[in-house]
Amino acid sequence: MTTQTQFSAPSSILIVGSGVFGLTTAYALAHRPAFAQTSITVVDRAESDSTEDGNAFPARDAASVDTSRIIRSDYADPAYAALAAEAQRHWRRASRPEDLGAEGRYTESGLVLVADAAPADPSPVSGVAPPVHQEKAKKSGMEYVRASWENVRALSAHDPQFAGRIRELPDAAAIREAVGTGGSSGSWGYVNETAGWADAAKSMAWLYERVRRTGRVSFVRGTVTRLVSNYDDGSSATVTGIELSDDRTLSADLVMLATGAWTASLLDLGGQAVATGQVLAYMDITEEEQEKLARMPTLLNLSTGLFIITPSNRILKIARHGYGYLNPTAFSTAPLNSPPSTAKESSQRRSVSFPATSVSDPTLSIPEEGAAALRQALREMVPFPNLHDRPFTRTRLCWYSDTPTADFIVSYHPRVRGLFVATGDSGHGFKFLPVLGDKIVDVLEGHCPPEFREKWAWKDAKPEGRLDEQQIFTEDGSRGGVPGLILENELRKASD
Repeated sequence: MTTQTQFSAPSSILIVGSGVFGLTTAYALAHRPAFAQTSITVVDRAESDSTEDGNAFPARDAASVDTSRIIRSDYADPAYAALAAEAQRHWRRASRPEDLGAEGRYTESGLVLVADAAPADPSPVSGVAPPVHQEKAKKSGMEYVRASWENVRALSAHDPQFAGRIRELPDAAAIREAVGTGGSSGSWGYVNETAGWADAAKSMAWLYERVRRTGRVSFVRGTVTRLVSNYDDGSSATVTGIELSDDRTLSADLVMLATGAWTASLLDLGGQAVATGQVLAYMDITEEEQEKLARMPTLLNLSTGLFIITPSNRILKIARHGYGYLNPTAFSTAPLNSPPSTAKESSQRRSVSFPATSVSDPTLSIPEEGAAALRQALREMVPFPNLHDRPFTRTRLCWYSDTPTADFIVSYHPRVRGLFVATGDSGHGFKFLPVLGDKIVDVLEGHCPPEFREKWAWKDAKPEGRLDEQQIFTEDGSRGGVPGLILENELRKASD
Protein backbone atom coordinates (compact mmCIF):
# COMPACT_ATOMS: atom_id res chain seq x y z
CA MET A 1 0.00 0.00 0.00
CA THR A 2 2.71 2.45 0.95
CA THR A 3 4.39 2.19 -2.46
CA GLN A 4 1.23 3.00 -4.42
CA THR A 5 0.95 6.44 -5.94
CA GLN A 6 -2.80 6.48 -5.40
CA PHE A 7 -3.87 5.35 -1.95
CA SER A 8 -6.83 2.99 -1.84
CA ALA A 9 -8.53 2.80 1.56
CA PRO A 10 -9.33 -0.70 2.85
CA SER A 11 -12.99 -1.59 3.22
CA SER A 12 -12.44 -2.55 6.87
CA ILE A 13 -9.89 -1.72 9.55
CA LEU A 14 -9.52 -3.52 12.85
CA ILE A 15 -7.61 -1.62 15.55
CA VAL A 16 -6.29 -3.76 18.39
CA GLY A 17 -5.86 -1.57 21.46
CA SER A 18 -7.82 1.44 22.70
CA GLY A 19 -5.05 3.43 24.35
CA VAL A 20 -3.94 6.79 23.04
CA PHE A 21 -2.49 5.33 19.80
CA GLY A 22 -5.58 3.26 19.03
CA LEU A 23 -8.36 5.68 19.99
CA THR A 24 -6.76 8.71 18.34
CA THR A 25 -6.37 6.70 15.13
CA ALA A 26 -10.01 5.59 15.24
CA TYR A 27 -11.10 9.19 15.72
CA ALA A 28 -8.93 10.44 12.84
CA LEU A 29 -10.12 7.66 10.53
CA ALA A 30 -13.75 8.50 11.28
CA HIS A 31 -13.18 12.07 10.09
CA ARG A 32 -10.84 11.44 7.14
CA PRO A 33 -12.73 11.55 3.79
CA ALA A 34 -10.63 8.79 2.26
CA PHE A 35 -12.04 6.35 4.82
CA ALA A 36 -15.69 7.42 4.55
CA GLN A 37 -16.70 3.94 3.33
CA THR A 38 -14.37 2.02 5.64
CA SER A 39 -15.79 0.11 8.58
CA ILE A 40 -13.74 0.73 11.73
CA THR A 41 -13.60 -1.63 14.71
CA VAL A 42 -11.64 -1.24 17.95
CA VAL A 43 -11.06 -4.28 20.13
CA ASP A 44 -9.54 -4.27 23.61
CA ARG A 45 -9.53 -6.40 26.72
CA ALA A 46 -11.96 -4.31 28.78
CA GLU A 47 -13.31 -6.63 31.45
CA SER A 48 -16.81 -5.15 31.84
CA ASP A 49 -19.20 -2.67 30.31
CA SER A 50 -17.67 0.18 32.25
CA THR A 51 -14.74 1.10 34.43
CA GLU A 52 -14.70 3.54 37.34
CA ASP A 53 -14.99 6.53 35.01
CA GLY A 54 -17.94 5.00 33.17
CA ASN A 55 -16.09 3.80 30.07
CA ALA A 56 -15.03 0.30 29.09
CA PHE A 57 -12.15 1.53 26.94
CA PRO A 58 -9.20 1.67 27.45
CA ALA A 59 -8.49 -1.21 29.81
CA ARG A 60 -7.92 -0.06 33.39
CA ASP A 61 -4.22 -0.97 33.38
CA ALA A 62 -3.40 0.77 30.10
CA ALA A 63 -0.50 3.20 30.30
CA SER A 64 -2.80 5.99 29.10
CA VAL A 65 -5.07 5.77 32.17
CA ASP A 66 -3.79 7.58 35.26
CA THR A 67 -4.33 10.55 37.55
CA SER A 68 -1.87 12.74 35.66
CA ARG A 69 0.53 12.95 32.73
CA ILE A 70 3.05 15.70 31.97
CA ILE A 71 2.16 17.88 28.97
CA ARG A 72 5.31 19.56 27.65
CA SER A 73 7.08 20.61 24.50
CA ASP A 74 10.40 20.09 26.27
CA TYR A 75 12.24 17.67 24.00
CA ALA A 76 15.87 17.29 23.01
CA ASP A 77 14.64 16.32 19.53
CA PRO A 78 13.32 19.31 17.55
CA ALA A 79 10.74 17.22 15.67
CA TYR A 80 9.06 15.97 18.83
CA ALA A 81 9.35 19.41 20.44
CA ALA A 82 7.47 20.99 17.53
CA LEU A 83 4.80 18.26 17.48
CA ALA A 84 4.31 18.57 21.24
CA ALA A 85 3.97 22.34 20.92
CA GLU A 86 1.26 21.76 18.31
CA ALA A 87 -0.51 19.38 20.70
CA GLN A 88 -0.30 21.88 23.55
CA ARG A 89 -2.29 24.42 21.58
CA HIS A 90 -5.16 21.93 21.70
CA TRP A 91 -4.65 21.13 25.37
CA ARG A 92 -4.96 24.84 26.23
CA ARG A 93 -8.39 25.15 24.67
CA ALA A 94 -10.79 25.32 27.60
CA SER A 95 -13.40 28.00 26.87
CA ARG A 96 -16.17 25.45 26.28
CA PRO A 97 -16.98 22.32 28.34
CA GLU A 98 -16.39 20.14 25.29
CA ASP A 99 -12.85 21.50 24.75
CA LEU A 100 -10.07 19.07 25.57
CA GLY A 101 -8.50 21.28 28.22
CA ALA A 102 -11.76 22.07 30.02
CA GLU A 103 -13.34 20.55 33.13
CA GLY A 104 -10.03 19.80 34.83
CA ARG A 105 -8.56 17.78 31.99
CA TYR A 106 -5.58 20.13 31.62
CA THR A 107 -3.82 22.37 34.14
CA GLU A 108 -0.94 24.65 33.21
CA SER A 109 1.19 24.60 36.35
CA GLY A 110 4.63 24.75 34.75
CA LEU A 111 7.57 22.37 34.55
CA VAL A 112 11.00 22.54 36.15
CA LEU A 113 13.27 20.32 34.05
CA VAL A 114 16.66 19.60 35.61
CA ALA A 115 19.63 17.26 35.53
CA ASP A 116 22.68 16.46 37.63
CA ALA A 117 26.04 17.89 36.61
CA ALA A 118 27.88 14.58 36.73
CA PRO A 119 25.31 11.79 36.74
CA ALA A 120 26.54 8.33 37.49
CA ASP A 121 26.46 5.99 34.50
CA PRO A 122 24.44 3.06 35.85
CA SER A 123 25.81 -0.31 34.89
CA PRO A 124 23.48 -3.05 33.71
CA VAL A 125 22.85 -5.80 36.21
CA SER A 126 25.25 -8.71 36.36
CA GLY A 127 24.95 -11.11 33.45
CA VAL A 128 23.19 -8.65 31.16
CA ALA A 129 25.08 -7.54 28.07
CA PRO A 130 25.54 -3.81 27.54
CA PRO A 131 23.32 -2.08 24.98
CA VAL A 132 25.49 -2.41 21.88
CA HIS A 133 22.76 -1.63 19.37
CA GLN A 134 22.59 2.14 19.59
CA GLU A 135 23.78 3.99 16.53
CA LYS A 136 24.68 6.98 18.68
CA ALA A 137 26.43 7.13 22.00
CA LYS A 138 24.28 7.23 25.09
CA LYS A 139 23.21 10.73 26.04
CA SER A 140 23.26 12.04 29.58
CA GLY A 141 20.35 13.67 31.32
CA MET A 142 22.21 16.97 31.24
CA GLU A 143 22.72 16.74 27.48
CA TYR A 144 19.00 16.11 27.06
CA VAL A 145 17.99 19.05 29.27
CA ARG A 146 20.38 21.48 27.56
CA ALA A 147 19.16 20.44 24.10
CA SER A 148 15.57 20.74 25.29
CA TRP A 149 16.31 24.22 26.64
CA GLU A 150 17.53 25.33 23.22
CA ASN A 151 14.53 23.82 21.43
CA VAL A 152 11.99 25.37 23.79
CA ARG A 153 13.67 28.77 23.51
CA ALA A 154 13.51 28.50 19.72
CA LEU A 155 9.80 27.60 19.86
CA SER A 156 9.00 30.41 22.30
CA ALA A 157 10.76 32.94 20.06
CA HIS A 158 7.96 32.46 17.53
CA ASP A 159 5.19 32.87 20.09
CA PRO A 160 5.30 36.24 21.93
CA GLN A 161 2.48 35.13 24.22
CA PHE A 162 4.96 32.99 26.11
CA ALA A 163 7.94 35.34 26.12
CA GLY A 164 9.46 35.54 29.57
CA ARG A 165 7.78 32.35 30.79
CA ILE A 166 10.84 30.21 30.10
CA ARG A 167 13.96 30.96 32.09
CA GLU A 168 17.22 29.31 33.05
CA LEU A 169 17.85 27.94 36.54
CA PRO A 170 21.65 28.04 36.78
CA ASP A 171 22.11 26.35 40.14
CA ALA A 172 20.43 24.44 42.97
CA ALA A 173 19.38 27.65 44.74
CA ALA A 174 17.53 28.87 41.64
CA ILE A 175 15.90 25.48 41.23
CA ARG A 176 14.75 25.49 44.86
CA GLU A 177 13.23 28.94 44.46
CA ALA A 178 11.37 27.93 41.29
CA VAL A 179 10.00 24.75 42.88
CA GLY A 180 8.71 26.66 45.89
CA THR A 181 8.44 23.76 48.32
CA GLY A 182 11.81 24.26 49.99
CA GLY A 183 13.04 21.23 48.09
CA SER A 184 15.15 20.84 45.00
CA SER A 185 16.75 18.37 42.62
CA GLY A 186 19.53 18.60 40.06
CA SER A 187 22.26 21.18 39.58
CA TRP A 188 21.10 22.96 36.41
CA GLY A 189 17.91 23.29 34.47
CA TYR A 190 15.14 25.66 33.53
CA VAL A 191 11.51 26.40 34.22
CA ASN A 192 8.90 26.34 31.46
CA GLU A 193 5.75 27.97 32.77
CA THR A 194 3.88 27.08 29.57
CA ALA A 195 3.98 23.35 30.39
CA GLY A 196 1.38 21.56 32.47
CA TRP A 197 -0.27 18.25 33.21
CA ALA A 198 -3.39 16.39 32.12
CA ASP A 199 -5.78 14.17 34.02
CA ALA A 200 -5.13 11.14 31.86
CA ALA A 201 -8.19 9.12 32.84
CA LYS A 202 -10.55 12.06 32.22
CA SER A 203 -8.84 12.86 28.93
CA MET A 204 -9.15 9.29 27.65
CA ALA A 205 -12.82 9.26 28.69
CA TRP A 206 -13.25 12.51 26.72
CA LEU A 207 -11.59 10.93 23.70
CA TYR A 208 -13.55 7.69 23.92
CA GLU A 209 -16.83 9.61 24.06
CA ARG A 210 -15.92 11.58 20.94
CA VAL A 211 -14.96 8.44 19.07
CA ARG A 212 -18.25 6.84 20.09
CA ARG A 213 -20.26 9.89 19.02
CA THR A 214 -18.94 9.67 15.46
CA GLY A 215 -21.20 6.66 14.97
CA ARG A 216 -18.47 5.24 12.74
CA VAL A 217 -16.58 3.04 15.17
CA SER A 218 -17.62 -0.33 16.61
CA PHE A 219 -16.15 -1.48 19.93
CA VAL A 220 -15.54 -5.11 20.83
CA ARG A 221 -14.46 -6.40 24.23
CA GLY A 222 -12.04 -9.32 24.13
CA THR A 223 -8.48 -10.50 24.63
CA VAL A 224 -6.58 -11.05 21.40
CA THR A 225 -4.53 -14.26 21.43
CA ARG A 226 -3.12 -14.34 17.91
CA LEU A 227 -3.11 -12.81 14.46
CA VAL A 228 -4.90 -14.82 11.78
CA SER A 229 -3.15 -14.99 8.42
CA ASN A 230 -3.18 -16.82 5.09
CA TYR A 231 -0.53 -17.50 2.49
CA ASP A 232 -1.71 -16.70 -1.03
CA ASP A 233 1.49 -17.72 -2.77
CA GLY A 234 2.56 -20.36 -0.27
CA SER A 235 5.27 -18.26 1.34
CA SER A 236 4.18 -14.68 1.93
CA ALA A 237 1.69 -13.97 4.70
CA THR A 238 -1.35 -11.72 4.72
CA VAL A 239 -2.98 -10.94 8.05
CA THR A 240 -6.73 -11.35 7.71
CA GLY A 241 -7.89 -10.81 11.28
CA ILE A 242 -7.49 -11.77 14.90
CA GLU A 243 -8.54 -14.58 17.20
CA LEU A 244 -9.86 -13.87 20.71
CA SER A 245 -9.44 -15.92 23.87
CA ASP A 246 -13.07 -17.11 23.61
CA ASP A 247 -12.35 -18.50 20.10
CA ARG A 248 -14.15 -15.70 18.28
CA THR A 249 -12.48 -14.54 15.08
CA LEU A 250 -12.70 -11.00 13.75
CA SER A 251 -11.70 -10.29 10.16
CA ALA A 252 -10.60 -7.12 8.37
CA ASP A 253 -8.71 -5.96 5.30
CA LEU A 254 -6.22 -4.18 7.54
CA VAL A 255 -5.26 -4.99 11.13
CA MET A 256 -3.54 -2.31 13.16
CA LEU A 257 -1.70 -3.24 16.34
CA ALA A 258 -1.86 -0.35 18.81
CA THR A 259 -1.12 -2.68 21.68
CA GLY A 260 1.67 -0.82 23.48
CA ALA A 261 3.61 -2.93 25.97
CA TRP A 262 1.50 -5.98 25.02
CA THR A 263 2.62 -5.96 21.35
CA ALA A 264 5.42 -8.53 21.61
CA SER A 265 2.96 -11.24 22.69
CA LEU A 266 1.31 -11.01 19.26
CA LEU A 267 4.17 -10.03 16.98
CA ASP A 268 7.92 -10.54 16.94
CA LEU A 269 9.27 -6.99 16.89
CA GLY A 270 12.81 -8.16 16.17
CA GLY A 271 14.50 -6.23 18.95
CA GLN A 272 12.79 -2.92 18.16
CA ALA A 273 10.90 -2.53 21.44
CA VAL A 274 10.57 -3.99 24.91
CA ALA A 275 7.93 -3.72 27.65
CA THR A 276 9.29 -2.04 30.78
CA GLY A 277 7.46 -1.53 34.08
CA GLN A 278 7.82 1.92 35.66
CA VAL A 279 7.17 2.63 39.34
CA LEU A 280 4.43 5.04 40.46
CA ALA A 281 3.10 5.74 43.95
CA TYR A 282 0.22 7.81 45.24
CA MET A 283 -0.19 9.44 48.64
CA ASP A 284 -3.19 11.10 50.22
CA ILE A 285 -2.46 14.60 51.50
CA THR A 286 -4.45 17.00 53.65
CA GLU A 287 -6.29 20.06 52.41
CA GLU A 288 -3.61 22.23 54.02
CA GLU A 289 -0.85 20.30 52.25
CA GLN A 290 -2.75 20.54 48.98
CA GLU A 291 -2.95 24.32 49.34
CA LYS A 292 0.80 24.55 50.03
CA LEU A 293 1.66 22.43 46.98
CA ALA A 294 -0.98 23.74 44.57
CA ARG A 295 1.48 26.21 43.02
CA MET A 296 4.32 23.72 42.79
CA PRO A 297 5.38 23.14 39.18
CA THR A 298 6.05 19.60 38.06
CA LEU A 299 9.68 18.77 38.89
CA LEU A 300 11.45 16.25 36.65
CA ASN A 301 15.10 15.23 36.98
CA LEU A 302 16.27 13.52 33.79
CA SER A 303 19.44 12.17 35.39
CA THR A 304 17.47 10.09 37.87
CA GLY A 305 14.16 9.95 36.00
CA LEU A 306 12.36 10.88 39.23
CA PHE A 307 9.51 13.36 39.16
CA ILE A 308 6.57 14.75 41.09
CA ILE A 309 3.58 16.24 39.30
CA THR A 310 1.65 19.13 40.84
CA PRO A 311 -0.86 17.41 43.15
CA SER A 312 -4.61 17.73 42.78
CA ASN A 313 -7.67 16.49 44.66
CA ARG A 314 -5.43 15.88 47.68
CA ILE A 315 -3.46 13.16 45.85
CA LEU A 316 0.32 13.43 45.46
CA LYS A 317 1.95 11.30 42.76
CA ILE A 318 5.64 10.36 42.77
CA ALA A 319 7.09 8.43 39.84
CA ARG A 320 10.19 7.45 37.90
CA HIS A 321 10.70 7.68 34.16
CA GLY A 322 13.48 5.13 34.13
CA TYR A 323 14.91 2.05 32.51
CA GLY A 324 12.15 0.12 34.23
CA TYR A 325 11.75 -3.55 35.06
CA LEU A 326 11.64 -6.44 32.61
CA ASN A 327 9.19 -9.30 33.08
CA PRO A 328 10.42 -12.20 30.90
CA THR A 329 7.51 -14.42 29.88
CA ALA A 330 7.54 -17.39 27.50
CA PHE A 331 5.41 -17.35 24.33
CA SER A 332 5.24 -19.91 21.54
CA THR A 333 4.54 -18.35 18.16
CA ALA A 334 5.11 -19.23 14.53
CA PRO A 335 6.62 -16.44 12.43
CA LEU A 336 3.89 -14.75 10.39
CA ASN A 337 5.81 -15.19 7.16
CA SER A 338 6.01 -18.99 7.62
CA PRO A 339 3.53 -20.94 5.48
CA PRO A 340 1.10 -23.29 7.28
CA SER A 341 3.02 -26.39 6.14
CA THR A 342 6.06 -25.29 8.12
CA ALA A 343 4.39 -23.36 10.93
CA LYS A 344 4.77 -26.15 13.47
CA GLU A 345 8.42 -26.70 12.62
CA SER A 346 9.20 -22.99 12.62
CA SER A 347 7.31 -22.23 15.83
CA GLN A 348 9.63 -20.53 18.26
CA ARG A 349 9.41 -20.31 22.02
CA ARG A 350 10.29 -16.71 22.69
CA SER A 351 10.83 -15.01 26.00
CA VAL A 352 9.44 -11.50 25.89
CA SER A 353 8.88 -8.95 28.60
CA PHE A 354 5.14 -8.96 29.27
CA PRO A 355 3.21 -6.53 31.51
CA ALA A 356 2.33 -7.63 35.02
CA THR A 357 -0.39 -5.37 36.39
CA SER A 358 -2.83 -5.18 39.27
CA VAL A 359 -5.59 -6.27 36.89
CA SER A 360 -3.91 -9.63 36.31
CA ASP A 361 -2.57 -9.80 39.88
CA PRO A 362 -4.42 -7.70 42.50
CA THR A 363 -1.67 -8.43 45.05
CA LEU A 364 1.08 -6.96 42.89
CA SER A 365 3.21 -4.25 44.50
CA ILE A 366 6.25 -2.32 43.38
CA PRO A 367 9.75 -3.59 44.29
CA GLU A 368 11.53 -2.15 47.33
CA GLU A 369 14.20 -0.71 45.05
CA GLY A 370 11.61 1.42 43.29
CA ALA A 371 9.77 2.39 46.45
CA ALA A 372 13.04 3.54 48.05
CA ALA A 373 13.82 5.70 45.01
CA LEU A 374 10.39 7.32 45.20
CA ARG A 375 10.81 8.00 48.90
CA GLN A 376 14.17 9.65 48.22
CA ALA A 377 12.57 11.85 45.55
CA LEU A 378 9.85 12.88 47.98
CA ARG A 379 12.40 13.87 50.64
CA GLU A 380 14.41 15.95 48.16
CA MET A 381 11.59 17.57 46.23
CA VAL A 382 8.96 18.10 48.94
CA PRO A 383 10.76 18.32 52.30
CA PHE A 384 7.63 18.21 54.45
CA PRO A 385 8.53 15.88 57.36
CA ASN A 386 4.95 14.73 57.77
CA LEU A 387 4.99 13.26 54.26
CA HIS A 388 8.25 11.36 54.27
CA ASP A 389 7.13 8.23 56.11
CA ARG A 390 3.44 8.43 55.32
CA PRO A 391 2.25 5.19 53.71
CA PHE A 392 1.55 5.20 50.01
CA THR A 393 -2.18 4.95 49.34
CA ARG A 394 -1.45 2.70 46.38
CA THR A 395 1.35 1.87 44.00
CA ARG A 396 1.40 0.87 40.37
CA LEU A 397 3.62 -0.45 37.61
CA CYS A 398 3.00 1.53 34.43
CA TRP A 399 4.17 -0.36 31.36
CA TYR A 400 5.98 1.39 28.51
CA SER A 401 6.72 0.03 25.07
CA ASP A 402 10.34 1.21 24.97
CA THR A 403 12.45 1.61 21.83
CA PRO A 404 16.23 2.17 21.87
CA THR A 405 15.93 5.77 20.69
CA ALA A 406 12.53 6.56 22.27
CA ASP A 407 11.06 6.91 18.77
CA PHE A 408 7.60 5.54 18.04
CA ILE A 409 7.05 2.69 15.58
CA VAL A 410 4.36 3.73 13.10
CA SER A 411 4.63 1.59 10.00
CA TYR A 412 3.21 -1.09 7.77
CA HIS A 413 4.92 -4.39 8.41
CA PRO A 414 7.51 -4.67 5.63
CA ARG A 415 6.98 -8.40 4.93
CA VAL A 416 3.42 -9.14 6.08
CA ARG A 417 0.53 -7.71 4.11
CA GLY A 418 -2.54 -6.37 5.86
CA LEU A 419 -0.68 -5.45 9.06
CA PHE A 420 0.09 -1.99 10.42
CA VAL A 421 1.90 -1.33 13.70
CA ALA A 422 1.61 1.78 15.90
CA THR A 423 3.48 1.26 19.14
CA GLY A 424 6.74 2.16 20.91
CA ASP A 425 5.28 4.96 23.04
CA SER A 426 8.51 4.94 25.12
CA GLY A 427 6.66 6.61 27.96
CA HIS A 428 6.00 9.90 26.18
CA GLY A 429 3.12 9.29 23.78
CA PHE A 430 0.17 10.55 25.80
CA LYS A 431 0.83 14.29 25.45
CA PHE A 432 0.33 13.96 21.67
CA LEU A 433 -3.30 12.87 22.11
CA PRO A 434 -4.76 15.84 20.14
CA VAL A 435 -2.54 15.30 17.08
CA LEU A 436 -1.22 11.74 17.10
CA GLY A 437 -4.12 10.05 15.33
CA ASP A 438 -3.93 12.36 12.33
CA LYS A 439 -0.19 11.68 12.00
CA ILE A 440 -0.76 7.93 12.18
CA VAL A 441 -3.45 8.12 9.48
CA ASP A 442 -1.06 10.19 7.36
CA VAL A 443 1.35 7.25 7.54
CA LEU A 444 -1.48 4.84 6.69
CA GLU A 445 -2.11 6.87 3.53
CA GLY A 446 1.59 6.79 2.66
CA HIS A 447 2.37 10.36 3.69
CA CYS A 448 4.49 10.14 6.80
CA PRO A 449 5.63 13.59 7.95
CA PRO A 450 9.18 13.95 6.57
CA GLU A 451 10.68 14.71 9.98
CA PHE A 452 9.41 11.37 11.30
CA ARG A 453 9.97 9.17 8.24
CA GLU A 454 13.13 7.57 9.57
CA LYS A 455 12.24 7.88 13.25
CA TRP A 456 8.95 5.98 12.97
CA ALA A 457 10.04 3.46 10.31
CA TRP A 458 10.16 -0.28 10.88
CA LYS A 459 13.80 -1.04 11.65
CA ASP A 460 14.88 -4.51 10.66
CA ALA A 461 17.79 -5.97 12.58
CA LYS A 462 20.42 -7.91 10.67
CA PRO A 463 20.27 -11.65 11.44
CA GLU A 464 23.54 -11.50 13.30
CA GLY A 465 22.44 -8.38 15.13
CA ARG A 466 19.24 -9.69 16.66
CA LEU A 467 18.92 -8.54 20.24
CA ASP A 468 17.87 -10.28 23.38
CA GLU A 469 15.28 -8.13 25.14
CA GLN A 470 17.63 -7.65 28.06
CA GLN A 471 19.88 -5.67 25.71
CA ILE A 472 17.20 -3.15 24.71
CA PHE A 473 17.49 0.05 26.70
CA THR A 474 16.18 3.50 25.86
CA GLU A 475 19.26 5.71 25.75
CA ASP A 476 17.90 9.11 24.73
CA GLY A 477 19.15 10.74 27.94
CA SER A 478 15.76 10.84 29.67
CA ARG A 479 16.02 7.68 31.77
CA GLY A 480 17.16 7.02 35.33
CA GLY A 481 17.66 3.99 37.51
CA VAL A 482 19.52 0.79 36.64
CA PRO A 483 19.02 -0.92 33.27
CA GLY A 484 18.18 -4.61 33.07
CA LEU A 485 16.41 -5.18 36.40
CA ILE A 486 14.14 -8.24 36.37
CA LEU A 487 10.81 -7.66 38.08
CA GLU A 488 10.56 -11.13 39.62
CA ASN A 489 14.06 -10.88 41.10
CA GLU A 490 13.37 -7.45 42.58
CA LEU A 491 10.03 -8.55 44.08
CA ARG A 492 11.68 -11.62 45.55
CA LYS A 493 14.11 -9.43 47.50
CA ALA A 494 11.22 -8.12 49.59
CA SER A 495 10.43 -11.62 50.85
CA ASP A 496 14.03 -12.79 51.38
